[in-house]
Amino acid sequence: MQLSKFTRISLLGSTGSIGLQTLDIVENHQEHLQVVALCAGSNSLEKLTAQIIQFKPDLVCVPTEEDRKKLIELLGARRPWKLDIVTGEAGLIAAASLSSCDLVVTGVVGAVGIKPTWQAVRAGKNIALANKETLVAAGSVIMSEAHKNGVKIIPVDSEHSAIFQSLQGYSNDDIDYLWLTGSGGPFRTWSKEMMEGATKSDALKHPNWSMGPKITIDSATMMNKGLEIIEARWLFNLSAKKIKVLVHPQSILHSAVEYKDGSIVGQMGVPDMRLPIHYALFYPERVPSSRVPRLDLVKLGSLTFEPPDYDKFPCLLMAKEVAESDTTLPCVLNAANEVIVDSFLKDLLPFKQIPRLLEAVLSLHKPVKNPDLDDIFEADAWARQEAFRLVSAPISSI
Repeated sequence: MQLSKFTRISLLGSTGSIGLQTLDIVENHQEHLQVVALCAGSNSLEKLTAQIIQFKPDLVCVPTEEDRKKLIELLGARRPWKLDIVTGEAGLIAAASLSSCDLVVTGVVGAVGIKPTWQAVRAGKNIALANKETLVAAGSVIMSEAHKNGVKIIPVDSEHSAIFQSLQGYSNDDIDYLWLTGSGGPFRTWSKEMMEGATKSDALKHPNWSMGPKITIDSATMMNKGLEIIEARWLFNLSAKKIKVLVHPQSILHSAVEYKDGSIVGQMGVPDMRLPIHYALFYPERVPSSRVPRLDLVKLGSLTFEPPDYDKFPCLLMAKEVAESDTTLPCVLNAANEVIVDSFLKDLLPFKQIPRLLEAVLSLHKPVKNPDLDDIFEADAWARQEAFRLVSAPISSI
């Protein structure tokens, strides 16, 4: 197939779930895609070494100088002589704004993605956005800068990719509602009382998707769907009131748009992130790939839908309410959630405490209206500090 472009990619988070699946697609399309930068964490240096040897990027970023030295040691004589190894936040920004890069894939998890995405947008780089926290915390600022610089932000989350695809050829004036679908996570059929005693092992058993631990826990609390409401608000420039959630246990209809004439246009596919990643890498062209699994409609069986249970999933309700705010509240919700989920994964608190601690942090915050980037970073730091404090406090005091 003859394509109109060749795309050079900076991949932030190359050893995570999104990163690995992105590289799987790149490997199968080397005539059209090239990796020019890779960024990974301290715990994945051996994986990163193998990726460097295979994809031969121009630049690599690791968190610390110690990681840099270890990576050089791991590469040894196999180190490409032109390879530039950088570190920390400045290194992430360098990767995201690399002059030879055409597209930045943000596969990092959490607010760490905000600054490099911001700098990439300012440098005029198109973004394949898998880091929902960037728009949750700083959506107004990022989208405003993207419009100013003529930058395309192509969503990689399966839900937002589905909406993005379903909107092609239409405008916001045509829309009644966006429907974000979600599986309901591992606790969809559990009672509220059963969820009180849920363990980390229970919460990490997602019924359909293979994701990183943080996103899997967000699915168990349905916070992921709440964060997606906030992200969709900014990504598609719509009131949060026009964005609705629908529980769809089979995870086949990834999301849909309901138009004013009553038509509902959605995107279907197997629950596999390679499809939305592939779409973002080649957008606006449609390209076949042996790495993207196909949906067999004959074998599909039934699709079911149900409303979300806000009583069982208070995190979803919390985020839905915060989504209406033009303040620092979404940033605070996101930052506190990162700290609290990480604490749960480290066995520092029970599952039932997640929404209670989040509500406590939100109740203590004094929101800043129409925040700039400095306000957002200040709110992010405050929320993390408060979340750490509350996690360390006796449960009876919360």
